[in-house]
Amino acid sequence: MAKIRGAVVVNEERCKGCNLCVVACPTSTLGLQPKEVNNRGYHYAFMANPDACIGCASCALVCPDACIEVYKVREG
Repeated sequence: MAKIRGAVVVNEERCKGCNLCVVACPTSTLGLQPKEVNNRGYHYAFMANPDACIGCASCALVCPDACIEVYKVREG
């Protein structure tokens, strides 16, 4: 049986670093970039722990700027 895991793609230039997606993630997959900022000066969200993602899309649902896309990837 194939294992399903998630993949999160963040539009880094649209992200304003509101941290809502990080709080909504049940598996602590996302985090805010600690050192880098986007063109608007915000610390943007990224997959800090990519192996933990289950593809639930909670992060995309709470994003006020709709800059997160979630995919389910089949392994195996």
